[in-house]
Amino acid sequence: MIATNLKLSVILPMVVSNNSPHLIIRARPMKANTDLTALLQQLLDQCQPLYSQGKVADYIPALAQVAPQQAAVAIATLDGQIYSAGAATQPFSLQSISKIFGLVMAMNRLGDELWQRVNMEPSGQPFNSIVQLEWEQGIPRNPVINAGAILVADVLVSHYSASKTAFLTFLRRLTSVETIYADQQVYLSELEHGNRNAALAYLMKSFGNIEAEVPQVLEHYFHQCAMAINCQQLSRALLFLANRGVQPHSNEQICSRRDAHRVNAILSTSGMYDQSGEFAFKVGLPAKSGVGGAIVAIVPQFGVITAWSPPLNRFGNSVVAMQLISQLAEELGLSLF
Repeated sequence: MIATNLKLSVILPMVVSNNSPHLIIRARPMKANTDLTALLQQLLDQCQPLYSQGKVADYIPALAQVAPQQAAVAIATLDGQIYSAGAATQPFSLQSISKIFGLVMAMNRLGDELWQRVNMEPSGQPFNSIVQLEWEQGIPRNPVINAGAILVADVLVSHYSASKTAFLTFLRRLTSVETIYADQQVYLSELEHGNRNAALAYLMKSFGNIEAEVPQVLEHYFHQCAMAINCQQLSRALLFLANRGVQPHSNEQICSRRDAHRVNAILSTSGMYDQSGEFAFKVGLPAKSGVGGAIVAIVPQFGVITAWSPPLNRFGNSVVAMQLISQLAEELGLSLF
């Protein structure tokens, strides 16, 4: 349900009862008389001067063609509302945010065995560092840097007969949108210019930590990164992480409560590349960014915020999206800390 021009006297979080863990049974006020749609538009307008402070990703040629002066923000709440402003229905490239979905699929398939092949520590190095992977004998520091996500892609290729189709089906199920697709131009562009990711994969293969053939693993990884999605759809897709693993609009258990906690913990420490510590310090929410210009932030027992704008800072995070989420969290008092 798309909500427009509505004022919220309360925000509805998920509160668990002993008898029915999936029902919203009471509301907790967070901030009175907040017109979320108007607030989102106000914050979006304030961020327009920031377009010039970033640069659209150009190491993937297809992404370099995206017009820079675009922005959107959307909030999906656990009670089924969606509030948005700007180009919130404009598709963009999912890129590294796809790592969240792949990780959940791999955790569901392998359980704790996954953590024998990938760690869960912040990297302290660039997200595509080869040096760190060499030092640590082919064990990626965490699953949301590139080496870790490629390892996760190997798990999916090795455990699904058609892993690309399985990933797409999973994303469509979470969004309830059957028209989600992989952008072929972006996919082919990444295949052609993915040499550094190939180096990471072959290095892990040399240490015995990649089971499938490297070209097949890379094809899956680039395909999931090339998914086209918009802010409203992405916020809705990740609601289960704000709701202890249960997707509220379908009441489906997507992952266990423990795994939802683990994913949020990893996003809190490592989801924003080399700005993860700064984002946790200033905003205080689990989050993941992608070089397509989007950032998602999980607000447990409330909902999911997605902001998008293509120009990136030197860390690979959207300048406008970071500011939007930071200001929104401040306005609504959404920090976990």
